[in-house]
Amino acid sequence: MTTTRTADAATGPVPPPASATALPPSVGAFHYTRFAPRLPSLGADSMEPGRHPVVIAGGGPVGMALALGLANHGVRCVVLEADDTVCVGSRAACISRRSLEIVERLGALPAFMGKGLPWSVGRSFYKTAEVFRFEMPQAAQQKLPPMINLEQYYIEQYLLDEIERRNAARPGLIDIRWGTELTALAQDEDGEGVTLDVRNAEGAYRLRGQWLAACDGGQSFVRKSLGLALEGTGYEGRYVIIDIELHSDHPTERRAWFDPPWNPGSTVLMHRQPDDIWRIDYQLRAGQSTEDALQPAAVAEFVQRHLDAIGEGHLPWKTVWTSVYRAGAMTLERYRHGRVVFAGNAAHAMPIFGVRGLNSGFDDADNLAWKLAFVAQGLSGPALLDSYSQERIAAFHINAESAMRSTEFMSPPSRGFDLLREAALSLSEAHRGIAQLINPRQTQAVRYDDSALSSEGDALPAGPLPGEVMPEQALEQGHLTDWIAPVFTLLVLRPDVASPPVADIERAQRGALPFAVRSIGSLGSDGTDAQASPAVFATLGAGDGAVYLLRPDGHVAARWHRLPAGALPAALARAAVATSQDIPA
Repeated sequence: MTTTRTADAATGPVPPPASATALPPSVGAFHYTRFAPRLPSLGADSMEPGRHPVVIAGGGPVGMALALGLANHGVRCVVLEADDTVCVGSRAACISRRSLEIVERLGALPAFMGKGLPWSVGRSFYKTAEVFRFEMPQAAQQKLPPMINLEQYYIEQYLLDEIERRNAARPGLIDIRWGTELTALAQDEDGEGVTLDVRNAEGAYRLRGQWLAACDGGQSFVRKSLGLALEGTGYEGRYVIIDIELHSDHPTERRAWFDPPWNPGSTVLMHRQPDDIWRIDYQLRAGQSTEDALQPAAVAEFVQRHLDAIGEGHLPWKTVWTSVYRAGAMTLERYRHGRVVFAGNAAHAMPIFGVRGLNSGFDDADNLAWKLAFVAQGLSGPALLDSYSQERIAAFHINAESAMRSTEFMSPPSRGFDLLREAALSLSEAHRGIAQLINPRQTQAVRYDDSALSSEGDALPAGPLPGEVMPEQALEQGHLTDWIAPVFTLLVLRPDVASPPVADIERAQRGALPFAVRSIGSLGSDGTDAQASPAVFATLGAGDGAVYLLRPDGHVAARWHRLPAGALPAALARAAVATSQDIPA
C-alpha cells in the first residue's frame, strides 16, 4: 500500500516520493512504464541552443492537454515533467461532459469512452435512510454522457498516447522530457521570453522559451519562484482517499452517506471506477490524526467496517492507494505574469465536491491553448492572454461559489453549519424540497459574461449568448460538435434565408486566422454540410435563420439574425485581438 503526507488547502492530494528503481505496482489492467530522462544537444555553456515557442512546466493532464491544444495549431512545445511515470492513484477521477468535448478536440476521446464508466445518478443517505437522489440531464440531443469515472493514470496515459501519435506524424511537435525537474527560472530582461534551469539524472542544463505555461500543480515551483500565493478560503475538514480493488456488481453512481452509524459525525463518498477499482473518500473527525488514519491497519479496519455496513463485507478486497485531502477554494489574483501563464492547480485550488478540480483545469487548457498559439505565432497581441486570465478567474469565482456551498454542507466549517446540516438532513426524508440542499451541484460549462472578446450582435429568441458554449444538438446524421473544429467557425443556420456576405467570408478565408464556415440546413435541403430538424433551429433561435461566430474553444464570440456586411471581420479581429494583416481587406 502507498500512502502520502498531508496536503494543505492549496495543494490537494500529494503523491508519495517516487522510487528510484521499482515501478509502481500495476492496478487492475493498468501497467506502468518508466520513461528515461535525457539531455538535449547543448552548447558549451550547458545552454540548449535556440528558443522554444512554449515550455510547459508539468506533464500531468492539464499540461498534456495544453500541449495537444497547441499542437492543434501547429505550435511546438517542450513539456518538463519531474516524475518518470504517469501519476499513481485515482486522483481526479470524474470527467464531465464539457471536459469530454475538450478531450474530443484533442483526439483522445475514443480511449476515454472505451475505458471510462458513464454515470448520471447520485444518491445521498442520512444515517441509513436515502434522503436525496439526483440525476444529471441526459437529453436525446447529447452524444456524450454527463460524467464518466476514469482514474487519472488512465487519463494521463491516453493523453500521452495521443501525443505519441502526433509526434509520429510530426516528430518533435510535443517534446516531453521525463524525470526533469525545473530548478530556477528568470524572465529575460528584453521581455521576449524566459530562461529555465533544469536537471535530471543525466545532468543539468538551461533552456529558453518564448512563453512558460505553469501547469505544475498545487505545489507549483513556478508559482513559488515568482513569490506568488493562492488566496481564498481554506477549510479545516480533511478527507482520506482510499482506492480499493473490489469485485462488486453495484451500478456506477455516486453515493454519499452523512453521519452513518459505522462512522458517526463524518461523511463518506463512494464511486466505482474501471477495473473493479472503487474510490472511497471519508471525512476525518475533529481530533483524528491524519497519520494514524493512513496506517494500513486503520485503513483496513475502516474499509471493512464500511463494506460490512453496505452489505458487501463478504467480498474480497485489497487496498491499492491512499491519500488525504483538505478542501479549499483559492486562486491567484492574475493568471498571466509577464511571459508566464498559470493553469490548473498551479493557478487555483478547488474543493473535490462537484468535481471541479481537473474539469476546471481542462477548461483552462482549452481556453489558453488557442490564445497562446495565436500569440506565439504572431497572429495576436499579448493582450489576448490577458483575456485568458480575465475569463478563467471569472470562471473560478462562479465555480468556487457552488463548490464552497457544497463544501460547507459536506464538511461544515463551524458548529453553526453543522447544526444547519443536521437539521436539513433530518427533515429531508419527509420534506423533499429541503432535500435540494443536499444537491452536490456538479460542474457545468461556464459563460464568460463580460469577455472582452465578445461582440454585440442581434437578440435572438433562443440560443446561446456571447460567451456561452454552443450546446450540443442532434442533427439528421451525427451531432453539431462533429462540425466544430478548434478554429474560428462561422456557423450558418438555415443558409437559405440567412446567407452571410460572400465578400466577408472570402476576406476571412484569406486571412491568417484559422477559420471555417459550416452550414446547417433544413431537412431535405441541398448544398449544406448537415441538416437538422425545426426543433434544433428553434433551440438555437434560428427558426428563420441565424449566424454564430464560434471561438476555437467552442464559446460564442458573436451572433446575428442576419450577418451585416463588415461585422464578421470586426468580430474576428475583436475575438482574436488580431492585427490588421491577419484579416486582409
